[in-house]
Amino acid sequence: MPRACYRKLSKYKYQLMKEYVMQIGIRPQRDINRQFFSLSLGGLLTIKQGYAWDGASGPAIDTTNIMRGSLVHDALYQLMRLGDLDYRVHRQPADELLRSMCLEDGMSSFWAWGVYQAVHRFGESRARPTAEPEVEVICVP
Repeated sequence: MPRACYRKLSKYKYQLMKEYVMQIGIRPQRDINRQFFSLSLGGLLTIKQGYAWDGASGPAIDTTNIMRGSLVHDALYQLMRLGDLDYRVHRQPADELLRSMCLEDGMSSFWAWGVYQAVHRFGESRARPTAEPEVEVICVP
């Protein structure tokens, strides 16, 4: 009988059910291809079905006008943590992209400015390169 293997998710609240593709102004030094996302030299960001993210951070609430921006922002910060994007170069444009996406999705300029200020002031530690934690795979029988 084949074994079933899985992993527990602790910090993620959402999982993308359909691939999301967007042209962005962030241009990497080379094409980046990871399991759940890619970013081309020309700035085409593809977030693949199955990608998990945690939505808005801190005191922000997961409203419909922040979800798309938080998806893209989390993927870009993950690319920075993985070392694929230089956080010293790309963090501010990623934060500005989050703000503009919130505005496009109907957030007031006051709240979008607050979202930008929060990630810009407090998000650096989440963008710095770090080793990804080991994934514990559990297999049953």
